[in-house]
Amino acid sequence: MIKVLVSDPLSPEGIKILESEKDIKVDSKTKLTPDQLKQEIKNYDALIVRSATKVTKDVIEAADKLRVIGRAGVGLDNVDVEAASKKGIIVLNAPAGNTISTAEHTMAMMLSLSRNIPKADRSIKNGEWDRKRFMGVELYGKTLGIVGMGRIGTEVAKRALSFQMKVLAYDPFLSADKAKQIGIELTDLQGILKSSDYITVHTPMTAETKGMISDEQFKQMKNGVRLINCARGGIIDEKALTKAIEMGKVAGAALDVFVSEPPKDFTLAKMDNVVATPHLGASTEEAQVNVSIDIAEIVLDVLLNRCIRNAVNLPCVDKELLKTLQPYISLAEKLGSLSAQLAEGHTKEVKIKYVGDIVNYDTSGLTIAVLKGMLTPILQETVNFVNAPMIARERGIKISESKTSEIENFANLISVEVETDKGKLSVDGTLFTKTEPRIVKIGNFYVEAVPSGYMLVISNKDVPGIIGQIGMLMGRNKINIAGMSFGREKEGGKAVSVLNVDSVVPKEVLEQIKKAENIYDIKLVKL
Repeated sequence: MIKVLVSDPLSPEGIKILESEKDIKVDSKTKLTPDQLKQEIKNYDALIVRSATKVTKDVIEAADKLRVIGRAGVGLDNVDVEAASKKGIIVLNAPAGNTISTAEHTMAMMLSLSRNIPKADRSIKNGEWDRKRFMGVELYGKTLGIVGMGRIGTEVAKRALSFQMKVLAYDPFLSADKAKQIGIELTDLQGILKSSDYITVHTPMTAETKGMISDEQFKQMKNGVRLINCARGGIIDEKALTKAIEMGKVAGAALDVFVSEPPKDFTLAKMDNVVATPHLGASTEEAQVNVSIDIAEIVLDVLLNRCIRNAVNLPCVDKELLKTLQPYISLAEKLGSLSAQLAEGHTKEVKIKYVGDIVNYDTSGLTIAVLKGMLTPILQETVNFVNAPMIARERGIKISESKTSEIENFANLISVEVETDKGKLSVDGTLFTKTEPRIVKIGNFYVEAVPSGYMLVISNKDVPGIIGQIGMLMGRNKINIAGMSFGREKEGGKAVSVLNVDSVVPKEVLEQIKKAENIYDIKLVKL
């Protein structure tokens, strides 16, 4: 008998699907403490959660039989995916079920903010009738800036166009052709900030998106701009937003998400021109049913050895072949992630080249891994080994694959070239001792870098003292350097320096390095 533990509330429709299989036994045990969950999990083959249950490393290590963890929703903040992967546990999510509900909530928030609906409703319930006090503005003819054009951002754009708004979009992985097809205009973040009457964010929370709209960005916005956040708390800096509203720079904000939920400080939510809701983006009857059905079906598929869908940590390849290809899959994903974080501009095309003995295997899973790695820094949990190719196609990104068995400098090599509207960037990688991934080339520069953790990729002039200069800056700011690699075109020419560091490098330190003599550029990447 296969046992499934449901530790957060799941709709009856999802439970019914699981129980429809005679070999499946379902136990719903909600509100378990961490210690209780560690005890319970020993006896189960599958665990289904929503957002309340924290599937920590300790919980995963306590699991003796666990084969699959399913998250009924998008975000995987509450699941230690790395720990699950190391133990061979498949992690699945249901990213599509709440798309429409969140897009509709975004529009509802935008309209409520524009027409002062919450304030007017409170007023009339108090027995007042003051029409002049609640004069609003129309969406018609206004410019909406959308940051992040995934499923939800795209659905918001469609609805905004029906209101005859002009829609601008910023998304590094949306091609100009695809934007034109949707009927929107592609721009950069600065373009969004300077031209939009309304700005809505639809990106995951990452190191890059945390606080991406703060004091400096508010200065670039139009006076009287209105902001909407139904994505993740913290993308818009709450203190900076409060200040911008108080100064009159921002006419109002509509917020469904906060850094802390519930907020530790309700000052922002209580402001007169802020519309606030308690994270209701996915809270529709339809969305709850959809994600429950989705996760029940895909967990069943894994348990009954049918197929694997929406896996965030496993590509769909034969189990025996997976043992051989797993190190290459990891390398391919890291190459994709590195290229995405180093490239600038909107991605137009990705060329992947396989060299050496690896061409004797089916490399389709590796190509998918490259795409997943590329898209993950921006899309996070919404991209997986199943939907990565589809997402790339939806955004108008061309993908090509080539193979050659002719060995040049390495017995096996994966080369990823990304073309954007600002140029081309290539990164090459191989395996040392058949299991250890290495970055061996960035652009024209040969290096030997371990693709792991935080990495500083520095473009500099090849002159004496560069390494000491960078090392001193790192030391002053208590940032430990774990490894270094260097490459140059010729003596005294352009060079690249790659540093593995033990912790995130603050923006102010990055700026110090960038301003230093003989430094051209610097990028902090996380692998």
